[in-house]
Amino acid sequence: MVTWQIGALGFAAGLLISLITSPVGVSGAVFLLPVQLSLLHVPSPAVTPTNLLFNIVAGPGALLRYRRAGGLAGPLTRLLLAGTLPGVVIGACVRVFAIPGPRAFRLVVAAVLLPLGIWLIARAARPGIPDRQPLTRRTTLGLGAVVGTIGGIYGIGGGSLLGPILAGRGTPMTTIAPAALACTFLTSIVGAATYGLLALGTDGDIAPHWALGLLCGAGGLVGGYLGARLQPRLPERALRLLLGSLAAALAVLYLSQGIR
Repeated sequence: MVTWQIGALGFAAGLLISLITSPVGVSGAVFLLPVQLSLLHVPSPAVTPTNLLFNIVAGPGALLRYRRAGGLAGPLTRLLLAGTLPGVVIGACVRVFAIPGPRAFRLVVAAVLLPLGIWLIARAARPGIPDRQPLTRRTTLGLGAVVGTIGGIYGIGGGSLLGPILAGRGTPMTTIAPAALACTFLTSIVGAATYGLLALGTDGDIAPHWALGLLCGAGGLVGGYLGARLQPRLPERALRLLLGSLAAALAVLYLSQGIR
């Protein structure tokens, strides 16, 4: 049972994180997961499907705003989905059967967050460096499959990891943000359904914590809409530097806990 204090903390965390992350197309789940583990005490591996539930509830807030601005539908969205949807199913199976323990999971979290943080910081610190050529369709599809698998393990859907990579390869942020968030939303639905099916025949805390996931998602719904609405007014360099610093700090924390 979720107490009102835990529920209020989850709602506030979802709102604030989504407010900061949605303007650059990064799912708030990538930063909510450590909050769930450390402050909300969601057990592993149930924390991963709970995070996916957050994405499902929170996603429509930002997507609705981007749809009204005309930036949601496009070929990039369809291409990312073609890779990440099958990948998230594979990732869910790996998460349940290969790395269910909290120690191994923290190391996976650190391995995902650290490169993401370094990449965001580097791009923010050297904005004058010209972008590389955009990725080919085949490369984007393969990258989507890999990131979808990681997203299924980590509970972030996959799209948020692709955003910084695509940005560094010349894709405009106005194109990346709605495509990455749409990808995260749909792959989270598939991932959560996969965890639900696995929970039917597997022992342990695999099913999501519904009440907490819904409360965090409700906060993310509001924060995501406001963040997408504020996107044209926010400096991209400052946002990427903030996100990169937070991701790197969280990675170092979880790395230190995982190797103990």
